[in-house]
Amino acid sequence: MSAKTARADNKPLEVVSHVELQRYLGSWYEIATIPQRFQQGCVGVTAAYSLRKNGDIQVVNTCIQGTLDGETRTVRGKARVVDKASNAKLKVSFFWPFWGSYWIIGLDADYQWAIVGHPTRKYLWILSRSPQMDEALYDELLKLIADTGYDLGKIKRTLQPEGEKPPV
Repeated sequence: MSAKTARADNKPLEVVSHVELQRYLGSWYEIATIPQRFQQGCVGVTAAYSLRKNGDIQVVNTCIQGTLDGETRTVRGKARVVDKASNAKLKVSFFWPFWGSYWIIGLDADYQWAIVGHPTRKYLWILSRSPQMDEALYDELLKLIADTGYDLGKIKRTLQPEGEKPPV
């Protein structure tokens, strides 16, 4: 069976049972992703989430272009929870009126790493509170991701600085 056939037979993507939004807020490093056109040439990618007055979430994504000493690009957007029972399904918008699905499909009990996916499996991000991830943990997360039907061949590591804290 080909990888394409295996993915076509997958059941719908499942999210984690519950996300405490206050614990999820803050800064994250992108450890790996399925590269997208809008992230072309990005390294040192971070995401910062904060609560807005209206209950939505402020999203600030930062990318360093080309190399870790390259030019920094920042894009701001907003997210809103669309599944209040779990808080694991959100919609994110960087360019109104377009909204994209942001589903939390894996989450550490201590909120030190997260896996964010999309119901079509075209998008994926492995996020961490620190810029580097233990290889054994990364391999474990890849197994979890494979079990959800993602094509692991599309996932690429994101270059991150050694031992720095993400911007706030």
